[in-house]
Amino acid sequence: MADMRVIVVGASGRMGRMLVSAISDAKGAVLAGATERTGSAFVGRDAGELAGIETLGVNIVDDINSCSEADVIIDFTAPAATLSHAAFAASHDMGMVIGTTGFEAAQMDELRDILSGSPVVMAANYSVGVNLALSLIERAAEVLGDDYDAEIFEAHHRHKVDAPSGTALAMGRALAVGRCVSLDDTAVYSREGITGARKPGSIGFSVVRGGNIVGEHQAMFIADEERIEINHVASDRMVFAKGAVRAGSWLMAKDAGWYDMQDVLNLRD
Repeated sequence: MADMRVIVVGASGRMGRMLVSAISDAKGAVLAGATERTGSAFVGRDAGELAGIETLGVNIVDDINSCSEADVIIDFTAPAATLSHAAFAASHDMGMVIGTTGFEAAQMDELRDILSGSPVVMAANYSVGVNLALSLIERAAEVLGDDYDAEIFEAHHRHKVDAPSGTALAMGRALAVGRCVSLDDTAVYSREGITGARKPGSIGFSVVRGGNIVGEHQAMFIADEERIEINHVASDRMVFAKGAVRAGSWLMAKDAGWYDMQDVLNLRD
């Protein structure tokens, strides 16, 4: 099989640089293009040099249409930008790996419509460990039921703009699936003042933002007699980049459809 040709959008950001490095290290993958927003000071720079690796001969551009032909776009940018990149992917028969979070419902509907004929992997978190944790959370929720109070904690760096994180929400959805309930009906995202006693069956969320925390997530199942915790701590963003490249390679053999990392890792029942 020919090497997977990848375009990285947002290539000068923290994740973009990690993705460029991960593609360079991966067998069977090559960087075909790298983009940034118009006006970025990094336009014209070699993507490999900017990522702190060897020069790759791929300069960052501000127009995705000027990139070489590719098989997959990897996008960890922002909802509005991702919608634009999705339109490009759909019109050029490319697959798409999406790590962007913070979509509003209408934006998600538009994204699914644009990519209805494309192979897509979209996940809140591309860490192999996190996706294993999601499976464990769903199973724990199924076994423990709502006799155990459920809480989800997450912490990220000061620059993260959405809360709760996409991963925390994915944990909440996994927990809700295990309980056969809707997260929309059971989630509690904030507590302040005289809140009254905890509502049975609710799924609580708490959020920390500070410093350079890469990502910490914890699901807690709490009873009077015991507490079960499922934790994941990321110490380096490279774990997300490697997972995204792995998802892209997996996507190469797939027909049009909407997949996630549970599919990539064959964690479905």
